[in-house]
Amino acid sequence: MSAIQNASIGIVFGTDTGNTEDIAGRIASQLEQYGASANIVDIREADSDVFEQNDLLILGIPTWDFGGIQADWDDVEAMLNTLELSGKTLALYGLGDQFGYGDYFVDAMGWLYQRLKNSQAGFIGFWPVTGYDFEASEALTEDGKHFCGLAIDEDQQFDKTDGRVSAWVKQIVGEFNGLAEAAA
Repeated sequence: MSAIQNASIGIVFGTDTGNTEDIAGRIASQLEQYGASANIVDIREADSDVFEQNDLLILGIPTWDFGGIQADWDDVEAMLNTLELSGKTLALYGLGDQFGYGDYFVDAMGWLYQRLKNSQAGFIGFWPVTGYDFEASEALTEDGKHFCGLAIDEDQQFDKTDGRVSAWVKQIVGEFNGLAEAAA
């Protein structure tokens, strides 16, 4: 049995239109292909216990307009800044519109990463920028070759979403299992 099958997994999302919640469901469905199950939680209903009680946290956030943070995530910023998640693993996904708001593509995912990078958690799931067409993003790694998580564009590249979700879940399952093997 792999580590992912024994892990407690929480998918926490914030949404206004339902798209980020829909992606949470798709991620959970893909995880089932690996014998894993996830508890999906709206950030409005999450407290620090949700973060502290899961081995793997998959966090989803959309970007609004000109780099705006989804309101429900913005409401929990103080909690995010104080979480201590030593021994936990985090993977992020973000939604944005790379053509309509190409200067701010998935900026909110970068905002979320910045708030959690000092939480002592390990991050997995960095995703290549290949196949996207945007001007700038706060979610880029220092070398500019990856996003800090999976970037989804349901406005312009909805036809690529299922393939990206499937490939990303395979990636994070492999990374999570690899971390567990290295720790054993």
